[in-house]
Amino acid sequence: MDRVLDDRLASARDALGRHAWQEAFEALSEMDRAGHLSGDGLALLALASWWSGRPETTLDTGERAYEAYIKEGQPVQASIAALELARQYGMRMNPTMWTAWFARAESLAGTDPDAPVAGLLAWMRGFMGMAMGGDVETAIGHLDRALEIARRTGDRNVEGLSLIDKGWALCRIGKQKEGLALTDEAMVLAVGGEMDPVTTGQVYCSMIGLCFHRGDLQRAAEWTEATTRWCERYEITGFPGVCRVHRAELMRIRGAWGDAEDEAKRASEELSKFNLLFGMGDAFYEIGEIRRRKGDFPGAEEAYGRAHEYGRSPEPGLSLLRLDQGNLDAAAAGVRRALAETGPEGLSRFKPLLAQAEIGIASGDLETAALASAELDAIAEEVPTRYLQIAAESTRGALRAAQGDHEAGTRDLRAALHGWQQLEAPYEAAEVRVRLGKAYQAQGDKEGALLELRAARDTFDRLGAARATERAAEAIGQLTSPAQQPERVRRAFMFTDIVKSTDLVSAIGDEAWENLLSWHDQMLGSIFAARGGEVSHHTGDGFFVTFADSASAVGCAIAVQKALHEHRRLTGFAPVVRIGVHSAEATRRGGDYGGGEVHKAARIAAHANGWEILASEETLEEAGEGIKFGDLEDVNLKGFGAPVRVGKVDWR
Repeated sequence: MDRVLDDRLASARDALGRHAWQEAFEALSEMDRAGHLSGDGLALLALASWWSGRPETTLDTGERAYEAYIKEGQPVQASIAALELARQYGMRMNPTMWTAWFARAESLAGTDPDAPVAGLLAWMRGFMGMAMGGDVETAIGHLDRALEIARRTGDRNVEGLSLIDKGWALCRIGKQKEGLALTDEAMVLAVGGEMDPVTTGQVYCSMIGLCFHRGDLQRAAEWTEATTRWCERYEITGFPGVCRVHRAELMRIRGAWGDAEDEAKRASEELSKFNLLFGMGDAFYEIGEIRRRKGDFPGAEEAYGRAHEYGRSPEPGLSLLRLDQGNLDAAAAGVRRALAETGPEGLSRFKPLLAQAEIGIASGDLETAALASAELDAIAEEVPTRYLQIAAESTRGALRAAQGDHEAGTRDLRAALHGWQQLEAPYEAAEVRVRLGKAYQAQGDKEGALLELRAARDTFDRLGAARATERAAEAIGQLTSPAQQPERVRRAFMFTDIVKSTDLVSAIGDEAWENLLSWHDQMLGSIFAARGGEVSHHTGDGFFVTFADSASAVGCAIAVQKALHEHRRLTGFAPVVRIGVHSAEATRRGGDYGGGEVHKAARIAAHANGWEILASEETLEEAGEGIKFGDLEDVNLKGFGAPVRVGKVDWR
């Protein structure tokens, strides 16, 4: 019978080695129900529970493994089990239980420097010392001790953990070169498959976190993708939640906001499932950052609040939200508080300093902004990554322009714009364009100002940054008709765009795409002109057009779809276009229109599918009996709290 049990346990071990987590869990659970698992078997079951997505059973099984080891008279194994329980409670942000289990592990391990658990104990002292805000030098001492033991005993897991955490610690105290060298050494162990999955995952995530902390976006992107591939290859489900937060941040920086928010939400769900509470705050903070940029202020406030609940400071995002809401005093107070809480370490101060400079410039407190800008320059010089350098340059340019030195400000802002474009950061590039446009305006270069402001407006609109789009449009209106007061007018607003244009570019190539886009623009432009439409602006692969009345707008939309459909029938191809129409009052400044109703028209278009024309209920009512449409339905549009009633126009 013992031979049979040994064989079954060996089979379960083999399944774990093959990362067949579910197979191992089922085999071990069956043995457990029959009462056939020893301490070793229960420890394996706890591991299988974790990796097969059953965190709720991990603690219970781990505690049972510890009890079994005690009964079996195996203090070393019991110490290792206690350490694993300490790690689990640490991830759950439960310092009381972590401390208790860690103390028990130390007690069982004794003082033998060659004990198998000695290296793990030394590493955890260093790791938790840093995680709980302890003295960094003391933590480094523990990590050095762990590293010495690991190399002497050949323990690759402890070696990798000690290297990555000591690298983090050295970077925190300004020893960037030495720290990065150690993290690279740890990554060699991870990539080479020399550590177990738990340790490999921790090393990967620590490395990605350090890259983001340092503003090294290129390196972060490379390691994020490598980690994701590793998780997918081995069906690792315990670490993707942490990795997804970093992926969401990259997506947000590169302008894929919808995908970024979905990724951050998925991260929060996975982290919650696995009780990885230490990452929940970061996931909700990232959701807040995306929503703030979209102009969804209530949603952003909620997300920042959730981040705070999970122990992650909501700053500087919350202060920037207050700035966007026009509450300058609260914005300044919040970022001062954030800086007071960060301590002296430069990198942790960088983003709050960016916010403080932006708030200072907006409120006219140029002295505070200048001090923040100088500190940003110093940090970027100490840690010369491109993100930090470009962000500091952007701030310096904005400050110089605000101080009246428009020539120097323009020079810095141009360089920053080029840098953001290289980093593929469209929102940050558009923000710099707005500042650059205002600097040109102050120098009397109206044409240059309009070029930058229009490019910024179109980028904001493409990203879905509703309030930023409106502010850029207002600035354009003031330039195009400086003597003309804003007026409220009623118009029918139509938005068009080519569906899946990115996929189309990839399929046909840049040159063919440019030719197609030129044909598309000419064809649609002639239809707009014939139907009385005025093109307010071009949105890249679509148009924003205004009409005097709803009937003209809907009639024009029908004419566009019929013309494209006929071209496809005759030639075999035409780009697939979607159209949205909404009639309402809006603010006009010269030739530009702004306000929530314009954004509603854009969101209606974004809700349409290819070949569809969607129009709001009021638009269809005003268009008259000659327009046929399907049943009206309520749809939820991004940036709007209440559903909007729309109908699909029957144009065929």
